[in-house]
Amino acid sequence: MPNVNPDRLLTDLDALRAIGAQGTGVVRPAFSAKDMEARRWLARKFADAGLETTIDGVGNVFGRSRRAGPALLVGSHSDTQPTGGWLDGALGVVYALEVVRALADDPATAQLPVDAISFQDEESRFVGCLGSRSFVGSLSPEQEAAAIDRDGVTLADALAGAGLAATPRLRGDPARHCGFLEAHIEQGPQLEDDAKRIGVVTTIVGVRGLRIIFRGQQNHAGTTMMARRRDAAAALFDYASAVNREFPRIAAARSVWTMGRVQVVPNATSIVPGYAELDLQFRDADDTVLDAMEALAERLVAEANRQSGVRLELQRARAPIAPTRMDGTLRRHLAAAAERHAPGQWLEMPSGAFHDAGIVSARLPAAMLFIPSIGGISHDFAEDSRRDDIVLGCRVLADAAASILGSDLRG
Repeated sequence: MPNVNPDRLLTDLDALRAIGAQGTGVVRPAFSAKDMEARRWLARKFADAGLETTIDGVGNVFGRSRRAGPALLVGSHSDTQPTGGWLDGALGVVYALEVVRALADDPATAQLPVDAISFQDEESRFVGCLGSRSFVGSLSPEQEAAAIDRDGVTLADALAGAGLAATPRLRGDPARHCGFLEAHIEQGPQLEDDAKRIGVVTTIVGVRGLRIIFRGQQNHAGTTMMARRRDAAAALFDYASAVNREFPRIAAARSVWTMGRVQVVPNATSIVPGYAELDLQFRDADDTVLDAMEALAERLVAEANRQSGVRLELQRARAPIAPTRMDGTLRRHLAAAAERHAPGQWLEMPSGAFHDAGIVSARLPAAMLFIPSIGGISHDFAEDSRRDDIVLGCRVLADAAASILGSDLRG
Protein backbone atom coordinates (compact mmCIF):
# COMPACT_ATOMS: atom_id res chain seq x y z
CA MET A 1 0.00 0.00 0.00
CA PRO A 2 1.49 3.40 -0.99
CA ASN A 3 2.53 5.58 1.93
CA VAL A 4 1.40 9.20 1.69
CA ASN A 5 3.82 11.64 3.31
CA PRO A 6 1.65 14.06 5.36
CA ASP A 7 4.38 16.69 5.84
CA ARG A 8 5.21 16.75 2.13
CA LEU A 9 1.53 16.93 1.17
CA LEU A 10 0.65 19.74 3.57
CA THR A 11 3.83 21.71 2.83
CA ASP A 12 2.97 21.74 -0.87
CA LEU A 13 -0.63 22.71 -0.22
CA ASP A 14 0.56 25.62 1.90
CA ALA A 15 3.09 26.66 -0.75
CA LEU A 16 0.40 26.71 -3.43
CA ARG A 17 -1.87 28.61 -1.06
CA ALA A 18 0.77 31.33 -0.70
CA ILE A 19 0.59 32.12 -4.44
CA GLY A 20 -2.20 34.67 -4.57
CA ALA A 21 -2.96 34.55 -0.85
CA GLN A 22 -5.21 37.28 0.54
CA GLY A 23 -6.02 36.83 4.20
CA THR A 24 -7.26 33.29 4.70
CA GLY A 25 -8.25 32.96 1.04
CA VAL A 26 -6.66 32.96 -2.39
CA VAL A 27 -7.21 35.21 -5.42
CA ARG A 28 -5.92 33.36 -8.46
CA PRO A 29 -8.39 33.70 -11.35
CA ALA A 30 -7.57 31.91 -14.59
CA PHE A 31 -4.70 33.48 -16.60
CA SER A 32 -3.99 36.11 -13.95
CA ALA A 33 -0.34 36.69 -13.07
CA LYS A 34 -0.75 34.66 -9.86
CA ASP A 35 -2.51 31.85 -11.69
CA MET A 36 0.32 31.54 -14.21
CA GLU A 37 2.89 31.73 -11.39
CA ALA A 38 1.09 28.84 -9.69
CA ARG A 39 1.06 26.85 -12.94
CA ARG A 40 4.78 27.29 -13.40
CA TRP A 41 5.29 26.20 -9.76
CA LEU A 42 3.15 23.10 -10.38
CA ALA A 43 5.09 22.31 -13.55
CA ARG A 44 8.33 22.34 -11.57
CA LYS A 45 6.83 20.14 -8.84
CA PHE A 46 5.49 17.66 -11.41
CA ALA A 47 8.92 17.53 -13.07
CA ASP A 48 10.65 17.04 -9.71
CA ALA A 49 8.35 14.05 -9.18
CA GLY A 50 9.69 12.48 -12.37
CA LEU A 51 6.90 13.44 -14.75
CA GLU A 52 7.36 14.78 -18.29
CA THR A 53 5.68 18.13 -17.82
CA THR A 54 4.10 20.68 -20.16
CA ILE A 55 1.84 23.72 -19.91
CA ASP A 56 -0.42 23.55 -22.94
CA GLY A 57 -2.08 26.23 -25.06
CA VAL A 58 -5.01 26.78 -22.69
CA GLY A 59 -2.90 26.64 -19.53
CA ASN A 60 -3.44 23.01 -18.53
CA VAL A 61 -0.43 21.71 -16.57
CA PHE A 62 0.12 18.07 -17.52
CA GLY A 63 2.62 15.67 -16.02
CA ARG A 64 3.04 12.43 -17.97
CA SER A 65 4.42 9.34 -16.28
CA ARG A 66 7.50 7.70 -17.75
CA ARG A 67 6.17 4.27 -16.72
CA ALA A 68 4.91 1.86 -19.36
CA GLY A 69 1.30 0.89 -19.86
CA PRO A 70 -2.08 2.66 -19.70
CA ALA A 71 -1.96 5.34 -17.02
CA LEU A 72 -4.44 6.66 -14.50
CA LEU A 73 -5.06 10.40 -14.83
CA VAL A 74 -5.42 12.22 -11.48
CA GLY A 75 -5.99 15.92 -10.85
CA SER A 76 -8.36 18.88 -10.63
CA HIS A 77 -7.93 22.64 -11.18
CA SER A 78 -5.78 25.32 -9.56
CA ASP A 79 -7.55 28.52 -10.63
CA THR A 80 -9.85 30.16 -8.08
CA GLN A 81 -12.96 32.26 -7.83
CA PRO A 82 -12.32 36.04 -7.81
CA THR A 83 -12.36 35.81 -4.00
CA GLY A 84 -11.78 32.11 -3.48
CA GLY A 85 -10.90 29.55 -0.88
CA TRP A 86 -7.51 27.88 -0.65
CA LEU A 87 -8.59 24.27 -1.22
CA ASP A 88 -11.18 24.46 -4.01
CA GLY A 89 -9.41 22.66 -6.85
CA ALA A 90 -5.93 23.00 -5.34
CA LEU A 91 -6.57 20.03 -3.04
CA GLY A 92 -7.05 17.64 -5.96
CA VAL A 93 -4.04 18.95 -7.86
CA VAL A 94 -1.65 18.52 -4.92
CA TYR A 95 -3.23 15.13 -4.18
CA ALA A 96 -2.31 14.12 -7.74
CA LEU A 97 1.29 15.18 -7.13
CA GLU A 98 1.46 13.28 -3.84
CA VAL A 99 -0.14 10.14 -5.35
CA VAL A 100 2.58 10.13 -8.02
CA ARG A 101 5.28 10.42 -5.35
CA ALA A 102 3.71 7.95 -2.92
CA LEU A 103 3.39 5.25 -5.57
CA ALA A 104 6.95 5.90 -6.75
CA ASP A 105 8.28 5.61 -3.18
CA ASP A 106 6.87 2.09 -2.69
CA PRO A 107 8.71 -0.68 -4.57
CA ALA A 108 5.43 -2.58 -4.90
CA THR A 109 3.80 0.28 -6.85
CA ALA A 110 6.80 2.12 -8.29
CA GLN A 111 6.11 0.92 -11.86
CA LEU A 112 2.46 1.96 -11.90
CA PRO A 113 1.88 4.93 -14.25
CA VAL A 114 0.00 7.94 -12.89
CA ASP A 115 -0.37 11.15 -14.91
CA ALA A 116 -1.15 14.40 -13.05
CA ILE A 117 -3.08 17.38 -14.36
CA SER A 118 -4.20 20.85 -13.30
CA PHE A 119 -7.00 21.96 -15.60
CA GLN A 120 -7.48 25.64 -16.44
CA ASP A 121 -10.49 27.91 -15.78
CA GLU A 122 -12.80 25.45 -14.07
CA GLU A 123 -14.21 28.48 -12.27
CA SER A 124 -15.63 30.10 -15.43
CA ARG A 125 -13.72 33.35 -15.83
CA PHE A 126 -14.14 32.75 -19.56
CA VAL A 127 -15.62 29.28 -20.10
CA GLY A 128 -16.53 26.93 -17.28
CA CYS A 129 -14.15 23.94 -17.28
CA LEU A 130 -12.24 25.48 -20.19
CA GLY A 131 -9.18 23.27 -19.71
CA SER A 132 -11.03 19.98 -19.42
CA ARG A 133 -13.30 20.90 -22.35
CA SER A 134 -10.20 21.52 -24.46
CA PHE A 135 -8.65 18.27 -23.22
CA VAL A 136 -11.64 16.15 -24.30
CA GLY A 137 -12.25 18.07 -27.52
CA SER A 138 -15.60 19.65 -26.63
CA LEU A 139 -14.46 23.29 -26.77
CA SER A 140 -15.92 24.66 -30.00
CA PRO A 141 -14.26 27.46 -32.00
CA GLU A 142 -17.48 29.48 -31.68
CA GLN A 143 -17.52 29.07 -27.90
CA GLU A 144 -13.88 30.09 -27.67
CA ALA A 145 -14.29 33.10 -29.96
CA ALA A 146 -17.22 34.40 -27.91
CA ALA A 147 -15.53 33.93 -24.52
CA ILE A 148 -15.16 37.19 -22.60
CA ASP A 149 -14.83 37.89 -18.88
CA ARG A 150 -16.87 40.32 -16.80
CA ASP A 151 -14.29 43.08 -17.35
CA GLY A 152 -14.48 42.79 -21.14
CA VAL A 153 -11.23 40.85 -21.60
CA THR A 154 -11.46 38.26 -24.36
CA LEU A 155 -10.09 34.75 -23.98
CA ALA A 156 -7.87 35.37 -27.00
CA ASP A 157 -6.30 38.37 -25.29
CA ALA A 158 -5.84 36.43 -22.03
CA LEU A 159 -4.08 33.60 -23.87
CA ALA A 160 -1.81 36.10 -25.61
CA GLY A 161 -1.09 37.89 -22.33
CA ALA A 162 -0.13 34.59 -20.72
CA GLY A 163 2.21 33.76 -23.61
CA LEU A 164 0.13 30.77 -24.72
CA ALA A 165 -1.36 31.93 -28.02
CA ALA A 166 1.00 29.82 -30.15
CA THR A 167 1.38 26.91 -27.72
CA PRO A 168 -0.02 23.50 -28.80
CA ARG A 169 -2.99 22.13 -26.90
CA LEU A 170 -3.19 18.72 -25.29
CA ARG A 171 -5.88 16.27 -26.28
CA GLY A 172 -6.75 13.34 -24.06
CA ASP A 173 -6.12 9.92 -25.53
CA PRO A 174 -8.40 7.10 -24.29
CA ALA A 175 -5.69 4.65 -25.32
CA ARG A 176 -3.33 6.36 -22.89
CA HIS A 177 -5.63 6.53 -19.86
CA CYS A 178 -7.67 3.87 -18.10
CA GLY A 179 -9.60 6.47 -16.12
CA PHE A 180 -9.64 9.79 -14.27
CA LEU A 181 -9.85 10.43 -10.52
CA GLU A 182 -10.60 13.85 -9.06
CA ALA A 183 -10.49 14.65 -5.36
CA HIS A 184 -12.19 17.78 -4.02
CA ILE A 185 -13.52 19.40 -0.91
CA GLU A 186 -17.25 18.76 -0.64
CA GLN A 187 -18.19 22.47 -0.69
CA GLY A 188 -21.31 21.60 1.28
CA PRO A 189 -22.38 20.32 4.72
CA GLN A 190 -23.46 16.71 4.19
CA LEU A 191 -20.27 14.94 5.30
CA GLU A 192 -19.94 17.11 8.37
CA ASP A 193 -23.65 16.85 9.21
CA ASP A 194 -23.50 13.04 8.89
CA ALA A 195 -20.21 12.80 10.84
CA LYS A 196 -18.46 11.17 7.86
CA ARG A 197 -14.93 11.81 6.63
CA ILE A 198 -14.97 10.61 3.02
CA GLY A 199 -17.55 10.96 0.25
CA VAL A 200 -17.57 8.77 -2.86
CA VAL A 201 -19.46 10.68 -5.54
CA THR A 202 -22.26 8.90 -7.38
CA THR A 203 -23.50 11.66 -9.67
CA ILE A 204 -22.53 15.21 -10.62
CA VAL A 205 -25.65 17.33 -10.96
CA GLY A 206 -26.79 18.90 -14.17
CA VAL A 207 -26.79 22.70 -14.39
CA ARG A 208 -29.03 25.01 -16.40
CA GLY A 209 -29.03 28.77 -16.53
CA LEU A 210 -31.69 31.16 -17.84
CA ARG A 211 -31.67 34.95 -18.19
CA ILE A 212 -34.95 36.82 -17.94
CA ILE A 213 -35.03 40.25 -19.59
CA PHE A 214 -37.54 42.83 -18.31
CA ARG A 215 -38.41 45.73 -20.66
CA GLY A 216 -40.50 48.52 -19.16
CA GLN A 217 -40.47 52.31 -19.41
CA GLN A 218 -37.91 54.50 -17.68
CA ASN A 219 -39.54 57.52 -16.07
CA HIS A 220 -39.43 60.08 -13.24
CA ALA A 221 -39.87 58.56 -9.79
CA GLY A 222 -41.75 61.55 -8.40
CA THR A 223 -44.20 62.34 -11.19
CA THR A 224 -45.11 58.89 -12.51
CA MET A 225 -48.11 57.59 -10.58
CA MET A 226 -48.06 53.95 -9.52
CA ALA A 227 -50.93 52.91 -11.80
CA ARG A 228 -49.11 54.23 -14.86
CA ARG A 229 -45.72 52.71 -14.15
CA ARG A 230 -44.03 50.04 -16.25
CA ASP A 231 -41.36 49.33 -13.64
CA ALA A 232 -38.85 46.72 -14.81
CA ALA A 233 -37.39 46.24 -11.32
CA ALA A 234 -40.80 45.66 -9.75
CA ALA A 235 -41.54 43.04 -12.42
CA LEU A 236 -38.20 41.39 -11.63
CA PHE A 237 -39.03 41.24 -7.92
CA ASP A 238 -42.44 39.73 -8.69
CA TYR A 239 -40.88 37.11 -10.94
CA ALA A 240 -38.25 36.16 -8.37
CA SER A 241 -40.95 35.82 -5.74
CA ALA A 242 -42.97 33.56 -8.06
CA VAL A 243 -39.93 31.34 -8.64
CA ASN A 244 -39.38 30.90 -4.90
CA ARG A 245 -43.08 30.20 -4.40
CA GLU A 246 -43.58 27.74 -7.28
CA PHE A 247 -40.29 25.85 -7.63
CA PRO A 248 -40.64 23.95 -4.30
CA ARG A 249 -43.80 22.32 -5.65
CA ILE A 250 -41.89 20.47 -8.38
CA ALA A 251 -38.38 20.26 -6.91
CA ALA A 252 -36.72 17.03 -5.81
CA ALA A 253 -35.10 16.59 -2.41
CA ARG A 254 -31.71 17.94 -3.58
CA SER A 255 -32.88 20.43 -6.23
CA VAL A 256 -31.43 23.91 -5.83
CA TRP A 257 -31.99 27.21 -7.60
CA THR A 258 -30.23 30.54 -7.33
CA MET A 259 -30.91 34.07 -8.54
CA GLY A 260 -27.42 35.40 -7.94
CA ARG A 261 -27.15 38.10 -10.59
CA VAL A 262 -29.44 41.03 -11.27
CA GLN A 263 -29.04 44.20 -13.30
CA VAL A 264 -31.31 47.21 -13.00
CA VAL A 265 -31.02 50.11 -15.46
CA PRO A 266 -30.31 52.92 -14.81
CA ASN A 267 -29.98 51.86 -11.14
CA ALA A 268 -30.75 55.31 -9.78
CA THR A 269 -32.80 56.21 -6.72
CA SER A 270 -35.10 58.72 -8.40
CA ILE A 271 -35.75 56.90 -11.68
CA VAL A 272 -38.33 54.23 -12.40
CA PRO A 273 -36.21 51.47 -14.00
CA GLY A 274 -36.98 50.76 -17.62
CA TYR A 275 -34.81 47.67 -18.01
CA ALA A 276 -33.68 44.80 -15.81
CA GLU A 277 -32.09 41.35 -16.04
CA LEU A 278 -32.25 38.35 -13.72
CA ASP A 279 -30.12 35.22 -14.00
CA LEU A 280 -31.78 32.04 -12.74
CA GLN A 281 -29.63 28.93 -12.27
CA PHE A 282 -30.95 25.54 -11.17
CA ARG A 283 -29.35 22.16 -10.53
CA ASP A 284 -30.44 18.57 -10.04
CA ALA A 285 -29.12 15.08 -10.73
CA ASP A 286 -32.18 14.19 -12.86
CA ASP A 287 -32.83 15.67 -16.31
CA THR A 288 -36.57 15.12 -15.83
CA VAL A 289 -36.56 17.46 -12.84
CA LEU A 290 -34.46 20.01 -14.72
CA ASP A 291 -36.92 19.87 -17.64
CA ALA A 292 -39.80 20.54 -15.26
CA MET A 293 -38.00 23.50 -13.66
CA GLU A 294 -37.21 25.01 -17.04
CA ALA A 295 -40.81 24.57 -18.22
CA LEU A 296 -42.05 26.26 -15.05
CA ALA A 297 -39.67 29.20 -15.54
CA GLU A 298 -41.06 29.61 -19.07
CA ARG A 299 -44.68 29.41 -17.81
CA LEU A 300 -44.01 32.11 -15.22
CA VAL A 301 -42.68 34.38 -17.98
CA ALA A 302 -45.81 33.78 -20.07
CA GLU A 303 -48.09 34.48 -17.09
CA ALA A 304 -46.24 37.71 -16.27
CA ASN A 305 -46.55 38.88 -19.88
CA ARG A 306 -50.32 38.41 -19.71
CA GLN A 307 -50.64 40.40 -16.49
CA SER A 308 -48.07 43.20 -16.73
CA GLY A 309 -47.16 46.18 -18.85
CA VAL A 310 -43.54 45.10 -18.60
CA ARG A 311 -42.50 42.64 -21.30
CA LEU A 312 -40.45 39.61 -20.24
CA GLU A 313 -38.12 37.65 -22.49
CA LEU A 314 -36.38 34.40 -21.54
CA GLN A 315 -32.93 33.48 -22.89
CA ARG A 316 -30.38 30.79 -22.15
CA ALA A 317 -27.59 32.20 -20.00
CA ARG A 318 -25.33 29.17 -20.48
CA ALA A 319 -25.13 25.91 -22.37
CA PRO A 320 -26.98 23.24 -20.36
CA ILE A 321 -24.81 20.70 -18.53
CA ALA A 322 -26.35 17.25 -18.23
CA PRO A 323 -26.12 15.22 -15.03
CA THR A 324 -23.20 12.80 -15.05
CA ARG A 325 -22.97 9.42 -13.36
CA MET A 326 -19.54 8.47 -12.10
CA ASP A 327 -18.03 5.20 -13.31
CA GLY A 328 -19.19 2.27 -11.18
CA THR A 329 -15.93 0.33 -11.27
CA LEU A 330 -13.78 3.29 -10.25
CA ARG A 331 -16.28 4.10 -7.53
CA ARG A 332 -15.94 0.60 -6.11
CA HIS A 333 -12.17 1.02 -5.83
CA LEU A 334 -12.66 4.36 -4.03
CA ALA A 335 -15.26 2.83 -1.70
CA ALA A 336 -13.02 -0.11 -0.85
CA ALA A 337 -10.11 2.22 -0.08
CA ALA A 338 -12.38 4.43 2.02
CA GLU A 339 -13.51 1.42 4.05
CA ARG A 340 -9.91 0.34 4.62
CA HIS A 341 -8.80 3.77 5.86
CA ALA A 342 -12.02 5.07 7.44
CA PRO A 343 -14.24 2.07 8.21
CA GLY A 344 -17.84 3.16 8.61
CA GLN A 345 -16.88 6.81 8.21
CA TRP A 346 -17.61 7.26 4.52
CA LEU A 347 -20.71 7.45 2.35
CA GLU A 348 -21.85 7.59 -1.25
CA MET A 349 -23.30 10.96 -2.23
CA PRO A 350 -24.09 13.21 -5.21
CA SER A 351 -22.13 16.35 -5.97
CA GLY A 352 -24.18 19.53 -6.01
CA ALA A 353 -21.27 21.43 -7.56
CA PHE A 354 -19.98 20.85 -11.07
CA HIS A 355 -16.42 19.63 -11.60
CA ASP A 356 -13.95 18.80 -14.36
CA ALA A 357 -14.74 15.10 -13.82
CA GLY A 358 -18.16 15.78 -15.33
CA ILE A 359 -16.48 16.93 -18.55
CA VAL A 360 -13.74 14.28 -18.63
CA SER A 361 -16.32 11.50 -18.13
CA ALA A 362 -17.47 12.03 -21.73
CA ARG A 363 -14.11 10.61 -22.85
CA LEU A 364 -12.79 8.54 -19.94
CA PRO A 365 -14.24 6.59 -17.01
CA ALA A 366 -14.23 9.09 -14.13
CA ALA A 367 -14.86 9.13 -10.40
CA MET A 368 -14.60 11.59 -7.52
CA LEU A 369 -13.72 11.62 -3.84
CA PHE A 370 -14.79 14.29 -1.34
CA ILE A 371 -13.44 15.36 2.04
CA PRO A 372 -15.48 17.51 4.48
CA SER A 373 -15.67 21.29 4.26
CA ILE A 374 -15.77 22.96 7.67
CA GLY A 375 -19.22 24.50 8.08
CA GLY A 376 -20.05 23.53 4.50
CA ILE A 377 -18.43 26.79 3.33
CA SER A 378 -16.74 27.25 -0.06
CA HIS A 379 -16.26 29.99 -2.68
CA ASP A 380 -15.34 32.22 0.25
CA PHE A 381 -12.17 33.15 2.14
CA ALA A 382 -13.57 31.18 5.12
CA GLU A 383 -13.32 27.89 3.19
CA ASP A 384 -11.30 25.30 5.11
CA SER A 385 -10.88 21.60 5.91
CA ARG A 386 -9.24 19.85 8.85
CA ARG A 387 -5.69 18.75 8.20
CA ASP A 388 -6.31 15.20 9.35
CA ASP A 389 -9.17 14.97 6.82
CA ILE A 390 -6.85 16.32 4.12
CA VAL A 391 -4.28 13.62 4.85
CA LEU A 392 -6.91 10.89 5.10
CA GLY A 393 -8.40 11.82 1.75
CA CYS A 394 -5.03 11.58 0.04
CA ARG A 395 -4.39 8.16 1.61
CA VAL A 396 -7.72 6.90 0.28
CA LEU A 397 -7.01 8.32 -3.18
CA ALA A 398 -3.49 6.85 -3.35
CA ASP A 399 -4.73 3.45 -2.19
CA ALA A 400 -7.54 3.50 -4.77
CA ALA A 401 -5.13 4.55 -7.53
CA ALA A 402 -2.83 1.62 -6.75
CA SER A 403 -5.80 -0.73 -6.67
CA ILE A 404 -7.12 0.50 -10.01
CA LEU A 405 -3.74 0.24 -11.70
CA GLY A 406 -3.17 -3.21 -10.23
CA SER A 407 -6.53 -4.50 -11.49
CA ASP A 408 -7.59 -5.64 -14.94
CA LEU A 409 -8.88 -2.15 -15.85
CA ARG A 410 -5.69 -1.52 -17.78
CA GLY A 411 -6.42 -4.30 -20.25
